[in-house]
This record gives sequence, C-alpha cells and structure tokens, in this order.
Amino acid sequence: MTQKNNADLPLARRYGPRAVIAGASEGIGAVLADRLAGAGLDLVLIARNEARLRAVAADVEARHGRDVRVLPLDLTDPGMHQAVAESCRDLEIGLLVYAAGSVNRTLDFTDDPYQASLRQVELNCVGPMGLARALGPAMLARGRGGIVTLASMAALAGAAQIAVYSAVKAFQVNFGEGLWAEMSPRGVDVCTAVLGQTWTPALERQGIAYDPETDMLAEDVADEIIANIGNGPTYVVGARNQAIAGQVWPDRRMLVQMIGAHTSAHAARTSTTPS
Repeated sequence: MTQKNNADLPLARRYGPRAVIAGASEGIGAVLADRLAGAGLDLVLIARNEARLRAVAADVEARHGRDVRVLPLDLTDPGMHQAVAESCRDLEIGLLVYAAGSVNRTLDFTDDPYQASLRQVELNCVGPMGLARALGPAMLARGRGGIVTLASMAALAGAAQIAVYSAVKAFQVNFGEGLWAEMSPRGVDVCTAVLGQTWTPALERQGIAYDPETDMLAEDVADEIIANIGNGPTYVVGARNQAIAGQVWPDRRMLVQMIGAHTSAHAARTSTTPS
C-alpha cells in the first residue's frame, strides 16, 4: 500500500519538483507562484492575460531562480486541459493549484447574459475537472502529489445575484471531496480551500475599497493554503470564515467518509448481484 505523504517534508519532496498554477497572472495565484517557487518548486503558470503572466514569471524567476514556464491559455477553452497535458508531457507535475474563478458580476440570474453564466460553469467546473483528469493519473501512478482548488464561502448556500457563482463553488467543494476520498489513500493530497473576500487587483478594478475588518490579504491567504494542503478534503481559510462556516457545515471529512462508506457498500452489492 502507498504510504501517506509526510507533512513535515519540504514541498518539493512531498509532492514533486514542479507545480502547475492555473489563474496565476495576479492576485492569490500570483502570490502562490511566488511562495511555491520560494519553497523550491519549479512552475508552470497558466492564465489568459499573457502580458501579466509573463510579468509574474519574470519576477518569480528573478526572486527565486526557479524554472518557470508560461502557458497563455483561456481556461474556458474546451481543449485547454489537453494543451496543458501536452505541454507538461516531459515534466513531473507534483502539485496542481486551480486558483481561477473569481466573480466579477453581481446580477440577478435572468438579467445576466446566458453566455456569462455558462462561462462561470466552464471556468469553475469544467476547468478544474479537466486539469485534474489530465494531471491526476501520473500523480496516482507515482504515489504522491497534490491537487488544490480555490472555492468560496459562497458555496455555503445559494445567494441572490450570485446564483450561478454559488452553485459552481459548491460543485468545486463536492468534486474536491470526492477526489480526496479516491486519491488520498493512494498518496495524493486533495484540498478545496474555501475563501472569504480577499483583497486582489480584481476587487480594486471593481472600485471596491479595502476593508480590514472583512477582507483578507492575498499574501495571508496563500500562506494559509500552502500550510494546509494536507488538511483536506475541505479547508476554510481564515478564523473569521471558519467561525461562520462552522455554524452551518458539519465536519466535512467525517461526512465524506460516511457517504463514501455507503456508496462502497452499494457498489459491492451491485457488483455481486446475479444478472
């Protein structure tokens, strides 16, 4: 049986020599790139905005001396995961971080163009699913690796004016928990990091002022995510957010294990039932 990863090991030994970060052109993704490179990992950075992406890569290379490859890709492109798989064919990817998917529209569902809603589904559901499918098998074969997705406190319940966003973030939580149940016994950590409002350039462009009472800083969020990759399947970032989530969410790990035991028992019964 594959031994579980040792949380005390340096990240490069625990997971592998290189991380893929999707949504790395700014905000939390860019900070994660800096932090992971500082921890000794080489990187593959993915984002749609090539100029910003290359600026992040150049800064990381200058600060940490790591090898950084860039893939200017639209994460909603149907062939995105195949392009990433081909580009990483000669690399050992130990860590996948899906940091894209922030909301930048607050409208009633029927007032928002359908294509905008569909893009949310493609970005937050299809994108992480495709990359996990492209890169996960090699991690399982090696018996080590990590997959991290950044979700949101919006996943706690549906909400007016972000109906689709709250729904796709709930998908990320459940999808990540399912992967954790399947992969963690085989040496691959899976963690969905649930975030509250975080101060990023995207918020600044929307004209939202920084509020130290409610907004976390991207640097603090990135550090907490990295420190808790092994604490899946779901990890709520920030003490204030943890207190809120604790009022409505049960112990997610216990719940995942309970449901998993039920589905395993069902699968065993159906596989032995005579046709």
